[in-house]
Amino acid sequence: MKATLKYYGPAILWALFILIICAVDLKSESESPLFFAGFDKLTHTGLFFTLTVLCCNAFIRQQKPISFPYKQLAVVTILAIFYGGLIEILQLKVFTWRDADWNDLFCDVLGVCMGVFGVMLTIGAIGNEKK
Repeated sequence: MKATLKYYGPAILWALFILIICAVDLKSESESPLFFAGFDKLTHTGLFFTLTVLCCNAFIRQQKPISFPYKQLAVVTILAIFYGGLIEILQLKVFTWRDADWNDLFCDVLGVCMGVFGVMLTIGAIGNEKK
């Protein structure tokens, strides 16, 4: 169990970071000149891109020999999208000072898809290099 979880440490920490950053009240910061109009959406995309890559990395490093079947890719995708939906539900029901937004969920899904695409592209490139 400990050997399996050691690969998931960065992904779990990143998921907690996402939860914290999505729970913080940013009303006063959003009016700052440092933030632009789509900053929140870009942040959601980047957070979930990173989460997906970290989860995929954990799955890949756990395999001997190193591989990444599409079934595991689908599991990572579904779990990351579910987590994004859960964050939005928490913002609606628990973190009432934050706004739950369909556009945020769309950007979460977009970040997940970008992460999955990047991992698939990297695995394909590594596989072609070995041939």
